[in-house]
Amino acid sequence: MTKPSVIVFDLGKVLVDFDYAIATRRIAARCKGPVDEVRLFTDHAPLVRRYELGLVTTQQFFDEIRAACGFSGTRDEFGEYFADIFTPIPFMVELHAALRDKRFPTYVFSNTNDLAASHIRRRFPFFANFDGYIFSYQHGAMKPDAKLYEVVERETGRRGNQIVYIDDLPENIAAGAARGWHAVLQESPEKTRVALEKLGLLTDSRR
Repeated sequence: MTKPSVIVFDLGKVLVDFDYAIATRRIAARCKGPVDEVRLFTDHAPLVRRYELGLVTTQQFFDEIRAACGFSGTRDEFGEYFADIFTPIPFMVELHAALRDKRFPTYVFSNTNDLAASHIRRRFPFFANFDGYIFSYQHGAMKPDAKLYEVVERETGRRGNQIVYIDDLPENIAAGAARGWHAVLQESPEKTRVALEKLGLLTDSRR
């Protein structure tokens, strides 16, 4: 059996946790008139999706949200509120570091947007320690669209069972498995480590 030679990580709920309620609360507080925090972004889900597909710029995204809710702050303030919702998952940050110590190439593969990616890059030093980044907004496709998985294969130079892919969404994992990747559904960080140990990428943590 070919031993995997590259590890691909999803971002949200794999490397970092997030809570959109933080953003909606802060943005709503700066809007003119009452705003339903729960529905602030759910009502604009098509706009958020277009932003994560790179079909609208950050300025256009800001302009549309501002027009909808009367946000009174600057674009920079909005960007900070919108993106400052992430916290690293320490166990996974350490797991990634252990793989880097073993000289495995690692990549981030995420449905995300420019504001979020730029914020994480600025705030979290571990994020610089990957060999590459495949973001939906840069390629006009979102997981589980096969087009984005093809980008991963081009960027990594690997295919099939040479790739280990970690994600928290079953539909995304299924798309990777269909391409012959070793697909690891993240149910908990501890279970993810066990899966990587079984693939021979890490030493059994019980030893």
